[in-house]
Amino acid sequence: MTILGIDPGYATVGFGLIKGNRSRQEVITYGAITTPAGDPFAARLKQVYDDTCLLLEQFKPDAMAVEELFFNKNEKTAISVAHARGVLLLAGQAMGVPMFEYTPLQVKQAITGYGRAEKQQMMEMVKRLLKLNQIPKPDDAADALAVALCHMRSANNLLSSVGGSEICSTI
Repeated sequence: MTILGIDPGYATVGFGLIKGNRSRQEVITYGAITTPAGDPFAARLKQVYDDTCLLLEQFKPDAMAVEELFFNKNEKTAISVAHARGVLLLAGQAMGVPMFEYTPLQVKQAITGYGRAEKQQMMEMVKRLLKLNQIPKPDDAADALAVALCHMRSANNLLSSVGGSEICSTI
């Protein structure tokens, strides 16, 4: 199974592509889609869409796992990220890739065993689980790899125990 994990954003979209199964995973690639701050918002969204479609076309993942939004204070930023997240979901749908969504709590639980884990704990566990020499940079890429790992662990573990029905929300 090959999974593209996505950490949504509009200035920076983290992505991480892994392959394997529940017991063994390896990194194919990771990085970030970045958009110029001076560009109009609509142009930035188009770039996120186009670049995501290119990733999906190039790597042809079996699934795309996207982190759900969590925001605490800045509603303006949250709304902009929500727009970008919609564009990411649209790209996956347009490319025919099955999509799954996970809350930050679900991702932390799957990676560290603790839903309230700190960011540094998460990044260290991503490094360990994927047997990397260093924590992936930028942080958005490490977060995307964590989302991909969450799906790999959830899909392979729970799908077999419920007779193949989907265990997370799909688009």
